[in-house]
Amino acid sequence: MLKGFFKVPKAINEPVKSYAPNSPEKEAVLAAYKKMWNAKIDVPLYIGKEEIRTGNTRNITPPHDHKHIVGSYHLAEKNHIEAAIANALDSRAAWANMAWEQRAAIFLKAAELIAGPYRARINAATMIGQSKNIHQAEIDASCELIDFLRFNVEFMTQIYADQPTSDSAIWNRLEYRPLEGFVYAIMGNVVVWKPSDSQVFSSKIIIEIFKEAGLPDGVINVVFGDAAMITDTILASRDFAGLHYTGSTQVFKKLWAKIGTNIHNYKTYPRIVGETGGKDFVIVHPSANVKQAVTGIVRGAFEFQGQKCSAASRVYIPKSLWPDVKEQLTTDIQSMKMGSPEDFGNFITAVIHEGSFDKLASYIDRAKNDTDAEIIIGGNYDKSIGYFIEPTVILTTNPKYVTMETELFGPVLTIYIYEDAKWIETLELIDQTSEYALTGAIFSQDRYAIEEATVKLQNASGNLYINDKPTGAVVGQQPFGGARASGTNDKAGSAMNLLRWVSPRTIKEVFVSPEDYRYPFLGE
Repeated sequence: MLKGFFKVPKAINEPVKSYAPNSPEKEAVLAAYKKMWNAKIDVPLYIGKEEIRTGNTRNITPPHDHKHIVGSYHLAEKNHIEAAIANALDSRAAWANMAWEQRAAIFLKAAELIAGPYRARINAATMIGQSKNIHQAEIDASCELIDFLRFNVEFMTQIYADQPTSDSAIWNRLEYRPLEGFVYAIMGNVVVWKPSDSQVFSSKIIIEIFKEAGLPDGVINVVFGDAAMITDTILASRDFAGLHYTGSTQVFKKLWAKIGTNIHNYKTYPRIVGETGGKDFVIVHPSANVKQAVTGIVRGAFEFQGQKCSAASRVYIPKSLWPDVKEQLTTDIQSMKMGSPEDFGNFITAVIHEGSFDKLASYIDRAKNDTDAEIIIGGNYDKSIGYFIEPTVILTTNPKYVTMETELFGPVLTIYIYEDAKWIETLELIDQTSEYALTGAIFSQDRYAIEEATVKLQNASGNLYINDKPTGAVVGQQPFGGARASGTNDKAGSAMNLLRWVSPRTIKEVFVSPEDYRYPFLGE
């Protein structure tokens, strides 16, 4: 609800630091990395004002050195999840009724804490816990989170300012209420949050930041443990009001089905928002600049080891450009170094966990044996120390080959060569391949070709990039999300997403009320 109206600071995107040699930010993050690497953190459950240590713990190990233990986290039981729900509901009224500018101040302060004193720590935690190199940690763990906090405050004021028309006799207004119950969102809603097991290390830093920023106890309750048990307990609650999910398509479909099964138990229809899988394409036109196209492909496919739902994973190259593309692609990939993110010379680090490693290795082995596929770059892997997969390029003669359709979520790229004259047919092929529709990229210097691709591929991606890689959406600039099996396309990084987490109420006030039921048509 709007209680007074004040201007908030204009949201601006946080500048990305370079971490160049001898820079103060490089020195700071390496110092934080070494300190956190040698410490042993203990991550409790955060329920209301309590930090709960169950004694049933699991180790936190870096993907690039899985024998090294940097800490442990405590696993919840069903009673802890029920307590988290109860705490969220107990906190709901006070949080929802807090003046909007007070809530905004908390998130703006959190943004400044990340931009300043916590920057090195949250980046180092992400480098250790998720094996991101410093650039990926900087743009994701720091800059994007800062941007979400700042821009969502600005979007909130825009939403509050959106009011219906009134006249001199009637005052119409909209108030924006939180959903009735608990959910994972910001605008007045209380939260039960289950981070991924692979994100525990950095999630602890996020909670510390919110606590220092003044977020009241119980607004965000953090639990770890068995995903099925936690999900079943949450979705069984009558007060469940919404799901904001990021993860695999199949898990999201199961969650949706479970919510549907429980629909008669809920006080209200839950809001369901999901950002799921992707099988993101790059289409290169014969007019494209080869160096620009290859740079976009390499960055799009192999930054963070391809572990982005937006990562380039299927590429269509015209036959006339293939020799030059192959040469440049080979040169670029062979120049990449792989190892620990502590070494800033490494572009490639480890994939997130053993399950991911094994899955990727199985597809690489399959490509080595299939007659319609050939590994032309990379193809090696080793998990003796860390979960390392070489950047791998598969060339296929089958446009519907398994790795052209299946999301792998790793540093494996598949290329199909098309005849130059079959540009339009190839666009149609892209639209018909794979179940996903998240991101895509077009490389061309021909404006007619760009227009053709933009029109033909209008349903094939929620974010389309022209002469750029298909990753790296910036909050407030490229609202992010896809459709089909890629999610509900609710556009994180825009006011559209926040609107999913409010329940508007229309209020009509008449200043002079009528005193006779008769309308003029009843007159003689």
